[in-house]
Amino acid sequence: MPLNERDRIEILMMIGVGDRMRTQQEVCRLFHEMHPDREPVSQSTVSRIERKYRELGHVRDAPRQGRPKINENVQQDVILSALENPHCTVRQVSRDLNIGKSSVSNIFKKVKYHPYRVRLIHELAEDDFDRRTEFCEYMMDHNNQNNGFIANILFSDEATFFLNGHVNRQNTRYWSQENPHWMQEYHTQHPQKVNVWAGIVRNRIVGLYFFDENLTGALSSFQHCPNINKGFFGVKRTSGRHFRK
Repeated sequence: MPLNERDRIEILMMIGVGDRMRTQQEVCRLFHEMHPDREPVSQSTVSRIERKYRELGHVRDAPRQGRPKINENVQQDVILSALENPHCTVRQVSRDLNIGKSSVSNIFKKVKYHPYRVRLIHELAEDDFDRRTEFCEYMMDHNNQNNGFIANILFSDEATFFLNGHVNRQNTRYWSQENPHWMQEYHTQHPQKVNVWAGIVRNRIVGLYFFDENLTGALSSFQHCPNINKGFFGVKRTSGRHFRK
């Protein structure tokens, strides 16, 4: 058990003054006799207490350094910060409330708050439902007519890499106890970008192909893949719409 200020004063009195001073070993033995239920003090502890008194004139604890200890009020402030701004970061809350980042993280963990990431989805048009329904009917009809139809489908897609910035999902979060299924629509037509195309047919990967222009349909994909057997059916997804060719 650590010594409090009263214990240190008692040890100073045991040391004595003038020609009535006890040795450190005698002080340790006397303290243990008076407090047999406590852990014995060491001679180095007695020496440290005596030296502190001679240098400072007291044996009080030094003021604690650093940020204040977490309490219920601080915990409420952290929760309120997340409620008022669900997109806040641990660093922002730590700076605003003057508490450690680890303390903020522990509070969020304690109240079961999780930083859900934004989910990027393609912007949908009004006629997308009809297009998707038509695509499903087309696939079901041709699969019924030809059992090998699915095996001859080339599934292709493209990814757009923006040269002037993009949404960083790692830095875009939503603090909540439940997943808000937060989604953000984004447009696929932007300047300063490069498109990357790839396809999958059976157990084979086709690509990667890099180009600057936009794909307007599956036919464009085939123009960039001259080595693909023309007997394959192409299926391409772009901007949330499914096309067939």
